[in-house]
Amino acid sequence: MILPIYTYGNVVLRKQAEPISSDYPEIGALINNMFETMYHADGVGLAAPQVGLPIRLLVIDLAPFKDDDPELGAFKTVMINPTIIEKSQEEVAGEEGCLSIPGIHETVMRAEKIVIKYQDANFQEHTDSFSGYIARVIQHEYDHLEGHLFTDRVTPIRRQLLKSKLTNIVKGKTNCSYKVKTA
Repeated sequence: MILPIYTYGNVVLRKQAEPISSDYPEIGALINNMFETMYHADGVGLAAPQVGLPIRLLVIDLAPFKDDDPELGAFKTVMINPTIIEKSQEEVAGEEGCLSIPGIHETVMRAEKIVIKYQDANFQEHTDSFSGYIARVIQHEYDHLEGHLFTDRVTPIRRQLLKSKLTNIVKGKTNCSYKVKTA
């Protein structure tokens, strides 16, 4: 089932998400719905707050990059209750967009490498290291669980220049090919 994606201005996007346990109702269906929603919107990552649920769950599938980089294209994951436990001091710039902030792309600095502890879809614990683009996408989705958006990470001047576009998103003045829920 395709879920509406909550856009900039919705309160749920600014809440710190809560951990969940293996008895969370219909977790398998929710994960499937999040992947379906993400694919429908041509995204590569989606966090539960983006579909209105303030819980610590994110999904990522980098298959659209398989032609450019087979390693990226093979990366698909579900992370439940993730916690970034280490970030490299080295940061790299990269352009980001977000399904919750349609039509805006900005350069954001992110740690080049991360170590993250999380549970998979079966609630098995993992601690893994990631670098490069995979680390960037995880950090972007992880930010949603912390109540942060990528626009929080742009320079103050860029944020000021985005103000009218962000206001238009809050007012529902967006042109999306997917179902959204405005503030």
